[in-house]
Amino acid sequence: MLHLAQVQDNNDFGGLQLQLLARQNSDQFWEVIEPRPVAFTNSQALKEGCLVLIDLAETQEVISIQSATDWVLDLVKKYLTAEVKSTFLEEEMKRAEQWRQELTLKSQGLDIRDLEVEARREKIEALAENLKLEKKQLEQKVAQLQAKIDQAGNE
Repeated sequence: MLHLAQVQDNNDFGGLQLQLLARQNSDQFWEVIEPRPVAFTNSQALKEGCLVLIDLAETQEVISIQSATDWVLDLVKKYLTAEVKSTFLEEEMKRAEQWRQELTLKSQGLDIRDLEVEARREKIEALAENLKLEKKQLEQKVAQLQAKIDQAGNE
């Protein structure tokens, strides 16, 4: 796994050690980690304080090591120059505006659906009320007819 490390003097062993600072999780994503030392025996003319990219095995052995200078300069060119900043910010502003517009449209769609649901609910309530009235009227007519039948049967 690729790590960013800083070369440090190791007074206990009279040599150098690597202090891990960050690790690569995927092509574009890095994670800052709790600094921890890794033993390193081959100095390769490295000086204390310099940053290096190291590939570590799962056993924490250094597989490869290279200067991080080119990598850092590439990051500066890609993300920290004024030209890139303004372009990047413009793109991000466009994306944010597009998201805002999409959210506004979705919100309006939900508002319309809410109004439709409310109108349907009111219509259903009105129909239910009409059915209650018709049922009451039918019950009254049935009662009147039953009363007439009862009267005719008594005569």
